[in-house]
Amino acid sequence: MPFNFLHLTLELIVGFVALLFITKALGKTQISQITPFDFISALILGELVGNAIYDKEIGIHYVLYAVILWALLIIIIEKITQKKKASRSFLEGRPTIVIREGKIDYEALRHNKLDLNQLQHLLRDKDVFSFQDVHYAILEANGTVNVMKTPSSSPTTNKDWMAAVPAPSPMPLSVILDGEWIEDNINEANLNKGDILADIHDQNIPALEKVLYAEWNGSYPLYIQTYETK
Repeated sequence: MPFNFLHLTLELIVGFVALLFITKALGKTQISQITPFDFISALILGELVGNAIYDKEIGIHYVLYAVILWALLIIIIEKITQKKKASRSFLEGRPTIVIREGKIDYEALRHNKLDLNQLQHLLRDKDVFSFQDVHYAILEANGTVNVMKTPSSSPTTNKDWMAAVPAPSPMPLSVILDGEWIEDNINEANLNKGDILADIHDQNIPALEKVLYAEWNGSYPLYIQTYETK
């Protein structure tokens, strides 16, 4: 085996073992729980090892030095965030309430660069298909959403099973997002825009542009939230 391949093999093995050891040392945080700081640290560690391995002028000892030094910096930062609450919120972020008592906090969405489509996707990951079912929703620092459902949409109990089984509800469809029509969903539900506008006016909303979100659940009235939070 030529020397350069042997050298590359040794560097790959050393880099792999070093990263594996550091990953174990830093804790058992799951991928879905990684904070922005953890994500940046993982990228930099990967770049350090990758660049060092494929640079002929850098030896194995430089690979180890770079990885260990960066790992020590990560550990120091982790210790600081455990002891200092202010630094924790700066480096790792803080949870944000994006739905409060059933009302979408539009300013919180804007602050976190989150649009309604993304919020709907995160809610569907929690088996929530309608904003009406949400009492509180919290956007965590790792980008996931935790949901407190309304009492009427909470899981059934043994007592509930004794009652008659209701007919299945239709799939909720958003017909207005950010003051704009969702044409595909309107066509899917076979709705008329004139009827939708009439329902909006019946709910004392003067114009389409005032509607943050409107949802069709099989019958009127629509479930509507405006930009004004109460």
